[in-house]
Amino acid sequence: MPRISIREVAMRAGVSVGTVSNVLNRPNLVAEATRERVQAAIGELGFVRNESARQLRQGRSRTLGVVLESMANPYFTDVARGAEAAMNTDGFDALWCTSDGSVAKERRCLDFLEEQHVSGVVITPVGLDQGRVAELHDRGLAVVLLDRRTQGGVCSIRVDHVAGGEIALGHLLDRHHRRVAFVTGPLRPGPVQDRYTGAVSAARRAGLGESAMTTLVHREMTPTAGKEAARRLLDLDPLPTGVFCANDLLAIGLVNELLRKGVKVPAEICVVGYDDIELATAAAVPLTTVRQPRHELGWSAATLAMAEASAPEEHEHRQVVLSPALVVRESA
Repeated sequence: MPRISIREVAMRAGVSVGTVSNVLNRPNLVAEATRERVQAAIGELGFVRNESARQLRQGRSRTLGVVLESMANPYFTDVARGAEAAMNTDGFDALWCTSDGSVAKERRCLDFLEEQHVSGVVITPVGLDQGRVAELHDRGLAVVLLDRRTQGGVCSIRVDHVAGGEIALGHLLDRHHRRVAFVTGPLRPGPVQDRYTGAVSAARRAGLGESAMTTLVHREMTPTAGKEAARRLLDLDPLPTGVFCANDLLAIGLVNELLRKGVKVPAEICVVGYDDIELATAAAVPLTTVRQPRHELGWSAATLAMAEASAPEEHEHRQVVLSPALVVRESA
């Protein structure tokens, strides 16, 4: 007989997958009428809970899977170091994977980590949805979302990127720039979109119309893309005098190309980055940027995952939000 999935139970009961997971794992969080409906669906379908992974986790595995979007960006390397440092203090090991922004690769990473019987997963999600999170929980894995918003039902830790975008553009506005540009990668739900939202909010508060901020979107957020952005920027008329880049790699590439073209930074164009990676201090013009607490982000994510893995029945999900901060150097 084929195994009944948690999704099928949710569909039969007319509830979300997360609700079914809560009935199975944390029934006190679910209203009695809903619990009864879910339990009736479980009985009708003959759903059998997979206890093997839960039993394996308790006392067997001290390994966390960490799925990051990329390791090419030093930002993710810093986050990984923070996570590993936390794991080292508590005797946990790590299995590292990268999704490279691919939903299909993320799925393969999670399948691989399940096969390795990790006790939990820390992930910067690309396509991970509530249903998949609930399935991982039901199979006995702790799950922590890294730098993404969540409605609850899972631990998460992120930076307030809307505030970060406001800080970055606000710094340019405070220096009387009224023609500004935002250089970014793809604008999709997540940190980059939040930075854009924050920048737009700051511009509106300053009384600037939409035409005052030009947005240059690139497929990647790399120094090469920043170099191309500089060329596009110089073709604009009128030329922006202040530029906010969605990460430091874009900003470094942009500054280097502006200097190569004979444009003085910051005398002619001011540039603000985002992340405060180590390279920001070593750039041709040391970069003014918005600092993310990268080490703390990784450390806290791993700490949350280890806590849930070690005591799942007592664990309460937390959604932690960290604050960014402006670091003023020479570029703006």
